[in-house]
Amino acid sequence: MSVGSIDFFVLTGFLGSGKTSLLRDVLTAETASDTAVIVNEAGEVGLDGVLLRESGDDVPMAMLSNGCVCCQVGSDLAFTIDRLIMAPRPDGLPTLRRIILETSGLSMPGPVLRQLATLAEHRMRVAVIATYDLTRGLAVAAFEEAAAQWAAAHRIVATKADLAPAALAGSPVSIAQLNPVAEPIANADRAVIVAAAFAPLTASLPLREVAPDLTAAHPRLALCLVRPRAEIAYADLAGWLDNVAGRLGERLLRIKGLVKIHEAPRPLLVESVGTVFSPPRQLKVEKPPAPFIVVIARDIARDELEQVEPIGLFTFAWREPEREVGKGGIRAEWVT
Repeated sequence: MSVGSIDFFVLTGFLGSGKTSLLRDVLTAETASDTAVIVNEAGEVGLDGVLLRESGDDVPMAMLSNGCVCCQVGSDLAFTIDRLIMAPRPDGLPTLRRIILETSGLSMPGPVLRQLATLAEHRMRVAVIATYDLTRGLAVAAFEEAAAQWAAAHRIVATKADLAPAALAGSPVSIAQLNPVAEPIANADRAVIVAAAFAPLTASLPLREVAPDLTAAHPRLALCLVRPRAEIAYADLAGWLDNVAGRLGERLLRIKGLVKIHEAPRPLLVESVGTVFSPPRQLKVEKPPAPFIVVIARDIARDELEQVEPIGLFTFAWREPEREVGKGGIRAEWVT
């Protein structure tokens, strides 16, 4: 049985982006003995689980092969997690400190995180790790599943550096185009990648100032930098966030930001994956960034966000479309 806090990592990424290879590297590391793995595959044959067994014979592993876990209302994910946490640990193994769920390449993280809400009693720290395939880059952003995976991520890992070494150097910029509040992890050393991607969640993940002038990543993905005009009341902030979620629905991919409210001495960290919001909390760091909220959404018009009530609380800076177009090239335009 596990004692103490557990880090829960949702390992996501589009089909063929290198999730299983990354997880195999985790299981061959010396720190794997405190880890349990759950593999979800959209099919009846658990091939990934078989491949992972080659790397981690002593790692507790559970298979969910009843389809994409984000689509299964009656999924046994919560039951499986609870069983892993409550089961006695095998002799010689340390206390369970980490659980990694490898999702199907077609899973969206939002519904997966919603299922975790039933496990609040375990007080797990949760983070989404997404893979960024350097051989395909932004091309897969055309698939809404990939866009949702990147937008939900707390950390985005550049994979297949050995196959696309030239793309590695520029990958942090590309990752920032997709999700400027995610921590980019890009390195040619696989051991460094693994250690950074699955580092303990004992502290808040980095929250950095976001530049409003990033170039466009994909025409269907909209990124808006929202800044409060002044300190606001918590009720107004909560109402605005609720109304954003209600208006955009499934097109809302990510919200993350820092807002100063009347009722708290420290700025409030607000965050959602899709329409699933984490409980807001005061950020206990010295010299926090200036208040801001990043909204990442799909297929929206500017006025849909700018007219959300209460109106007048924020200013809006939208990412501009790519304007440098070569002869015969293709220009990426924002939906406005």
